[in-house]
Amino acid sequence: MTSVVPAAERGATRITERVVAKLAAQAAREALGRPTPGARPSATAVLRPTRGPARIRVAVELSYPSDIGAQCGAVRRQIVLRMKELADLDAPEVAVDVERLHSAESRDARAGRVR
Repeated sequence: MTSVVPAAERGATRITERVVAKLAAQAAREALGRPTPGARPSATAVLRPTRGPARIRVAVELSYPSDIGAQCGAVRRQIVLRMKELADLDAPEVAVDVERLHSAESRDARAGRVR
């Protein structure tokens, strides 16, 4: 007769802060919906012990002019959603830092276009 070992006694899964940060950066890219050359979001994460809530900070570059508040809100919502879906982590604290704004004209100049 085999005995069933309760799930809590079989082992543990540990997700590192580095992995959570990578998931958050990917979620930010998803929320922004368009890749910006050379402007990939970066993120850091702090996990509380025993799978408590995660604190996440993500840095993004946004287009100008645009609704910055709406874009930051979309980034926050996507990160919270994806953390729950992919890592079963709550992320009630997501800070979005807008590091740079760029216009279509500045992108064209970097690409070597002349008007």
